[in-house]
Amino acid sequence: MKQKIYIETSVVSYLIANSSRNLIVAARQATTIALWEQLSYYDVFISDIVLQESAKGNKNLAEKRTQALIAFSVLQIDDEAKQLAQELINSKSIPEKCPEDALHIAVAAVNGMDIVVTWNFKHINNPFTRKRIRENIEQHGWNCPELCSPEELLGDEV
Repeated sequence: MKQKIYIETSVVSYLIANSSRNLIVAARQATTIALWEQLSYYDVFISDIVLQESAKGNKNLAEKRTQALIAFSVLQIDDEAKQLAQELINSKSIPEKCPEDALHIAVAAVNGMDIVVTWNFKHINNPFTRKRIRENIEQHGWNCPELCSPEELLGDEV
């Protein structure tokens, strides 16, 4: 059985972004391309919030992001996900100014995802927030998906 992964918006943004001269960003772009080539090994999901966020910004890049996501199953943002997202904000697991980040995690948890793949190290994928997120989600009776970067998911495959 394939693992179910949720692709957060930052991942498709790195995939479609213009090539960067910044070495860290360029490495993340290359890793994201490598991940994209491995996605057939997983059941891949996104959500309405990924589609909404991906449609913003430069019209040409937004269209490319939308096209890159078209093959993936879209998870709906239901009342349970909204409630769990609000709990993540209320508990300060996710900052109040970042409700979309809370929704990504909540939608993934409510829909039984195994992994959330993200380049968002500020509000989602860092050791401080991961612990608070996991505790909060589990307190509310859900299994918390692993939160990781594309690099972490690929391991030695990069």
